[in-house]
Amino acid sequence: MRTLWIGLAGAVGAVSRYHAEGVISRVTHGAFPWGTLVVNLSGCFAVGLVFTLLTERFLPHPDLRVALTIGFLGAYTTFSTFAFESLRLGQDGAPGLAVLNIAASVGGGILAAWLGTVAARAI
Repeated sequence: MRTLWIGLAGAVGAVSRYHAEGVISRVTHGAFPWGTLVVNLSGCFAVGLVFTLLTERFLPHPDLRVALTIGFLGAYTTFSTFAFESLRLGQDGAPGLAVLNIAASVGGGILAAWLGTVAARAI
């Protein structure tokens, strides 16, 4: 049942991302990806808020917490998960692992995107 809730919330998160990005992109102009930036930053704020509220202030059913964080926010933006996990590593006394996660994710992500582009152009 938990998987179903995650999937349903994920569908709503993905559609929400699509619409939020679309609205922001229609309002802003230029080469900078404002829609993606706003979605990523709002998702980071939301995951910090929701996770903290649902683990420290309120104790809802665990399925609700995972549906909102993994399902909705995970589909809305995976960047929020990356940011929150990096934050938690630092808070949990592992700043080196936090920096490693940030460097590997950002640097590795850019490298992987470039390699994918190269591979696609080679086909």
